[in-house]
Amino acid sequence: MAEAAAESGGGGDSGVGACERGVAPIKAQYRTTKEQFHEYLGGDKQEGACQEVPTGDPAEPGAKRIRLEDGQENGKTEVAIESRERQVPKRARGQNKSRPHVKPAHYDKERLCPSLLQEPVNPCAFGDRCRFLHDVGRYLETKPADLGPRCVLFDTFGRCPFGVTCRFAGAHLGPEGQNLVQEEVVARSAQLPSVRNGLDRALQQQLRKRQVCFERAEQALNRLTQGPVPTAVPETTVAASTPKQNSCHAQLDTVGGAGTPQSSPVPTCGPLTDEDVIRLRPCEKKRLDISGKLYLAPLTTCGNLPFRRICKRFGADVTCGEMAVCTNLLQGQMSEWALLKRHPCEDIFGVQLEGAFPDTMTKCAELLNRTIDVDFVDINVGCPIDLVYKKGGGCALMNRSAKFQQIVRGVNEVLDVPLTVKMRTGVQERVSLAHRLLPELRDWGVALVTLHGRSREQRYTRLADWPYIEQCAKVASPMPLFGNGDILSFEDANCAMQTGVAGIMVARGALLKPWLFTEIKEQRHWDISSSERLDILRDFTHYGLEHWGSDTQGVERTRRFLLEWLSFLCRYVPVGLLERLPQKINERPPYYLGRDYLETLMASQQAADWIRISEMLLGPVPPGFVFLPKHKANAYK
Repeated sequence: MAEAAAESGGGGDSGVGACERGVAPIKAQYRTTKEQFHEYLGGDKQEGACQEVPTGDPAEPGAKRIRLEDGQENGKTEVAIESRERQVPKRARGQNKSRPHVKPAHYDKERLCPSLLQEPVNPCAFGDRCRFLHDVGRYLETKPADLGPRCVLFDTFGRCPFGVTCRFAGAHLGPEGQNLVQEEVVARSAQLPSVRNGLDRALQQQLRKRQVCFERAEQALNRLTQGPVPTAVPETTVAASTPKQNSCHAQLDTVGGAGTPQSSPVPTCGPLTDEDVIRLRPCEKKRLDISGKLYLAPLTTCGNLPFRRICKRFGADVTCGEMAVCTNLLQGQMSEWALLKRHPCEDIFGVQLEGAFPDTMTKCAELLNRTIDVDFVDINVGCPIDLVYKKGGGCALMNRSAKFQQIVRGVNEVLDVPLTVKMRTGVQERVSLAHRLLPELRDWGVALVTLHGRSREQRYTRLADWPYIEQCAKVASPMPLFGNGDILSFEDANCAMQTGVAGIMVARGALLKPWLFTEIKEQRHWDISSSERLDILRDFTHYGLEHWGSDTQGVERTRRFLLEWLSFLCRYVPVGLLERLPQKINERPPYYLGRDYLETLMASQQAADWIRISEMLLGPVPPGFVFLPKHKANAYK
C-alpha cells in the first residue's frame, strides 16, 4: 500500500486529487494551491513574524533553502541552478543536525543573581566575583515587558518563586516591588502531591566525585562474568580511613538503602521487617499488569512531562519518561535527571535507560532503584540514531547478544521493580531478529517487551510490519508483548489488537493528535475544532511554565518544546475535511484551507507560522530568535 506510494508534495503548485496515492483525501471544496494557501495566511505577516527565518520559496524546507543559497555563493553557474530546479526536488529526510542551537539563557542578557530571589534574602556566596546583577533597579530597567496579566505559578501555588524575574511579575508584585503571597492557596497546594524523582544536591555531589558505591551491581556483574573479583578498589574504600567516608555501607545509607529511599516523601519508622533486609526473589517482584491499557511511548524531545500530562488527560494509561543515557545519570547531570521526573497524575510510570555496557547499565539501575519512584524500568533497544548506534547502544544491542544478555540479567537482578524492553524488528530491513531474541528475553526475566514493527534501516519509509508483530506475539507467549507502529485512529488500534498483542503503544499518533487516546476508548472520530486545539496548546504552555519556570529561560524553553510539538501537529487533518475516514499516518496533507483562519494556520508546515502560534500563547519572541525543527519531514513516503 504505502510501501509503493510515490513521494508527494514536492511541487505543491496545484491542488491534488483525492485519489492520489500517499496524499490525504481532502474534500474538493477545501483543497487549494500553495500560492493561495500562503496568500490567505498573509505573506507580509508571515515574513514579519520571524525575521530570522530564511526567505525564499515557501515550499522549500529551511535547510534546503540554505543549501541553495550556499550553492549560489560558491559561484555555481545559473545553468546548473536552473537544471537543478527543473528536477523534481528530493524530499529531505533525517534530522537537521546542523540546525542553530541557542540556549534559553542566551535571551536573558542581564540576569539577576539568584540570591536576591531567595526568601529571606541571603548574601551572595560569590561576592564581587559574581557575574550576575545585584541591582534590582538596573535589572528592571533592562527587563522586557510582561507577557501577560496572570502568572500560572502564582495562581496555582499561591507564590511565584521567580519574583521580579518572572515574565508575568505584574500579577504578584506589590507597590514596593515585594513578591506577594496567597496564604490560602499556598496552604492548599502544600497538601497536594508534588513532582517526584528530582536529583538531590548531596547525591549529585557524590556522583560527581564518584563516591557512590554500587555493591549489588558489582556482585551481579561478578556472577555474570564468572571472573575473579576486580582488584580495582573504589574511591570510597580508598579513603575509608577519613572521617567523611567511613565505609561503603555508610555511603549506601547516605544515598538511600535498598529498601525505601531517603528521598521518599513518606517518612518510615518502626521495626525492621524482612522486606527491609532481604532481597526479593525474581518471582516475588511486583508484577506489571498493563494488558489492554494504552501505553504512551517514550518520545525523545517531545515526550516531556507537560506533554505527558496532556496525554494523561485524554486517556493514556501508561506513561514513560524520555530516553535517559545511563552514563549521564551516573555523572549527576541535572538535565538528564530531569527526564526521570514524575507528575502525580502519572499513576503507572516508568523510565527508559539507554546504554551499551553491562557495568554502567547495572550500576545506573541500582542507583535508580534506591533513589526514584517508578513502576518499571525500560531498556532502549530501538534507538536508531547514529550517535547511539555507533557506540553499541540502542538497536546495536540486537547484534551484540552477549552484552545484551549481561545487561538484561544484571539490570533485572538489582531492580526491585519489573524490567521491560523496547525493541525494533532488527537492524537491517530484510533481516528480522526480534523473533529470535524474544524467547531469550523471556528466559532472562523480562516482564514485558514492546516491539516497533520497523527496522533501523527503514526508519519511517514504510508501514510498520504488523504481520511480523503477530508472529512475535505468539513466539513471546506467555510473556506479554505490546505492538507499536502507525496507530492514528481507533480503527488502527482495533486492527492491532486483533494480532494477539497484549496492548498497543502509541508514539507519533499521540504527537499528531493527543486526543487519540479518547478516540480509542470511546470508539469514535473526534472532529475537534481549532479553538479546542488552541486550548490544548494553552494548557501545554501552562504546564510548561509550571515545569520549566516563568522567567525568560523557562518561557523560551517552553516555547522551544511547543514549536517542536507543532512540527508534528501541523500534519493532522481535521475529520470534517476528509473525504474518507480515517486519516492514515503515512498520508501527506496537501495544501488546504480550513473552516476558519486558525485551522488553516495550524495546517501550515512553515516554522514562521508555528512561531506565530507560539506568540499567541507566550508573547513575542525575543530579538534574534531562530528555530529549525529537529526532524525533517519524511514520514509520508
